[in-house]
Amino acid sequence: MSENALTLGFNRKIDAELKKWKASANRKPLVLRGARQVGKTTAVKRFAANFETFIYLNMDVAGDKSLFENNLGIKELFQMICFEKNISPKGETLLFIDEIQNCPNAVAMMRYFFEEMPELFVISAGSLLEIMMDMHKISFPVGRVEYRYMFPLCFEEFLDAMGENQALEYYRQTPPPAFAHKKLSELFRLYTFVGGMPEALSRYKTTGDFLEVAAVYENLFLSFKDDVTKYAKNTGETNIIRHVIETSPAETGKRITFEKFGNSGYKSKEIGNALRTLERAMILYLRYPVTDYSLPFIPDLKLKPRLQFLDSGLLNHALGITGFYFKEDSLSSIYKGILAEQIVAQELLSQTCMRLEKPLFWVREKKQSNAELDFLIVKNTDLVPLEVKSGKTGTLRSLHSYIENSGANLAVRLYDGEYSVEHASTPMQKKPYTLLNLPLYLAGRVLDFL
Repeated sequence: MSENALTLGFNRKIDAELKKWKASANRKPLVLRGARQVGKTTAVKRFAANFETFIYLNMDVAGDKSLFENNLGIKELFQMICFEKNISPKGETLLFIDEIQNCPNAVAMMRYFFEEMPELFVISAGSLLEIMMDMHKISFPVGRVEYRYMFPLCFEEFLDAMGENQALEYYRQTPPPAFAHKKLSELFRLYTFVGGMPEALSRYKTTGDFLEVAAVYENLFLSFKDDVTKYAKNTGETNIIRHVIETSPAETGKRITFEKFGNSGYKSKEIGNALRTLERAMILYLRYPVTDYSLPFIPDLKLKPRLQFLDSGLLNHALGITGFYFKEDSLSSIYKGILAEQIVAQELLSQTCMRLEKPLFWVREKKQSNAELDFLIVKNTDLVPLEVKSGKTGTLRSLHSYIENSGANLAVRLYDGEYSVEHASTPMQKKPYTLLNLPLYLAGRVLDFL
């Protein structure tokens, strides 16, 4: 995270979650998960203002890492940390262990903070946690830590960060007033192209220059590729993971086949391992389809998954399509509509910090009767089909197929138009249903409208 982004101090959804964690009587040491540079360190340093004492350790720093290599008891370890940092703890104290994946001993010690020093507030963070833990055969102690997740900024956070206070106020209304639709649509399109990575947003807010944003994303994309040496076990695996990083943007939004992925000669197992490695790094997500019509949904791992990328701004840069921001008014017309689906998936994913919930999608694969629904929304025990479309209701073939077979009587369409509710019916069986038409910029508020 750049110093500039830290100075701006964007408000994030995680801020409220961290305060809830602090106030909880059943608090455990917290592990903050997220891809590199989504703002984890900045968020915790902002949160530290709520404590009388803050102690920061970075496991990328040899001196900090060495503190955990002396085989000390937890209380003696804490005393040594305070001594080395020249800190005399007073009142409520927060200990933040950053990049914890680089120190297996620190991971192992987390349980003892919970058991022997419950009065101490402990947060750890890292961007390659699962990968490094697999390599070192270590794990966080079961039941002794809790997790929160961070993603790139969502649209609501973007509005706040950009100082669009009035637009944010109207965005939070249900529904927003009609006169706010044009500006909210324009801001959402800007958000889609700038993306939600904090440093890129900071650079755009400061300069208003897409070339400056591109420079941030170029460095970030290179850093992902440089990290390959941390993911891979050997040179062959390094080459495969680099290939997947480079070609994944072009496959985003599609249902993918592992064999020969990205026009390569690599085998299914090789590509599958590389994709799952990058998924553990939270750079991309594999969304497997469900085929049932009722809960509980179990994704069918035998079917082709959809690929979702970390961030729309990073995706735009990798694909070289940022220039379309100046040429096209509709997100649905850019990159065959895949950009609209990417940003909707990104918005849905970022709505909770409590767990990683990859957005569901549904398919029916039968001879001469295939159907594929963009998203399925779970609202309490109800299942609501959602399509990202720009056309008229009569073109919602997969949505209608789902309604006719599932018994659903409510559906959502996210599109470039204005908010409306209409009473419709399926073309074949004439089954009535209510269609909630929402502008794309309300993707992150679908549950509120339902």
